[in-house]
Amino acid sequence: MSKLVAPHGGKGLVCCLLEGAELEAEVKKAEGLKKLDISARAKGDLIMMGIGGFSPLNGFMGKEDWKNVCENFTLADGTFWPVPVTLDASKAEADAIAVGEEIALVRDGIVFATMKVEEKFEMTEADKKWECEKVFKGEGEESADDVFWKIALDDHPGVQMVMAQKEVNLAGPVKVLSEGEYPAEYEGVYLRPAEVRAMFEERGWSEVAALQLRNPMHRSHEFLAKIAIEVCDGVLIHSLIGNLKPGDIPADVRVKAIDTLVEHYFVKANVIQAGYPLDMRYAGPREGLLHATFRQNYGVNNMLIGRDHAGVGDFYGLFEAQEIFDRIPTPADQGKALLCKPMKIDWTFYCYKCDGMASLRTCPHTKEDRVILSGTKLRKALSEGAEIPDHFGRDEVLVILREYYEGLTEKVEVKMQGAASGESM
Repeated sequence: MSKLVAPHGGKGLVCCLLEGAELEAEVKKAEGLKKLDISARAKGDLIMMGIGGFSPLNGFMGKEDWKNVCENFTLADGTFWPVPVTLDASKAEADAIAVGEEIALVRDGIVFATMKVEEKFEMTEADKKWECEKVFKGEGEESADDVFWKIALDDHPGVQMVMAQKEVNLAGPVKVLSEGEYPAEYEGVYLRPAEVRAMFEERGWSEVAALQLRNPMHRSHEFLAKIAIEVCDGVLIHSLIGNLKPGDIPADVRVKAIDTLVEHYFVKANVIQAGYPLDMRYAGPREGLLHATFRQNYGVNNMLIGRDHAGVGDFYGLFEAQEIFDRIPTPADQGKALLCKPMKIDWTFYCYKCDGMASLRTCPHTKEDRVILSGTKLRKALSEGAEIPDHFGRDEVLVILREYYEGLTEKVEVKMQGAASGESM
């Protein structure tokens, strides 16, 4: 019997990806179905449903699930789930599709899935705003009642994504036909949950932590991973390889940087690098919960949650993504509860007086003695060709990142929020 944490939802890994003869038959059937173009976000969600990363979900949410998730952090059946997973269509597209009909879901000319439409429900502007306020509004200064909507439409990519959705949501189970470009472009890094679980089993791991990355690994990330290695059997360095906002560093560069860091600064037997195919939602605390939820499906039972996890701008409190774990519902049925727990790590930095990495819990010195580390701060310095402070990142990694920035023909301005600057320390 496996010693790893069970997949979320109490049903094992729910995988909607077809293979073999079943896949061939469904691909042929899809040729004759009505086609619906889907967003990049929906494509990532589909692939995660395909490989079991979104267990127990087997399709896009209906209205009751959507409403319960936004309001209560659970599906209609009481299973914990922190963010909506929905599929939008225009009114004209939805009107042309009958409830009970099967359709093909297409992105960039590729049929990613078929779907049986079991429900259609309208999403008014008021509905979208309600979803945004429930999912994206935090405790930071930019989420205050009098400023949220003045700022969010211009500066919050997650809010922009929801407000740009079409007028109707379609719901129903899916059959996934493609994993897109990920298996070929990220061979050996893009791994399904079952593959990662097998790797953990082979190494005899049962206590596993995950480090979520959307930025290149700097010294703070390295420190977090090594803290986890000290108290767990091993760490999964798990990078987002889907879409990011403009100005973020692309996945192939980040993967190369992580490879270099693991090669030179980790005991390889204690770390696994992998990638997952979602787009960032920038939902801060809610996304921290999502990260823990799908990491449970990968066999992870400890989620590293540091400062401003999955944040954007100053919409969230610095440690709100840690605190939210203490407020979520705990269903009596353990299979429906979130079993992946947070590892709550304080603000980490390099301290000259301590002569090493430290945190607010261990370092008694002042911020003048500290090198404040953040992915945003690193990207801003690199994009402007500025000097990188000593002890900010490993030299081998900085070479890779400088090479990437020197090759850019168009520069994207990187905004420096208070959470990344150290002003709040």
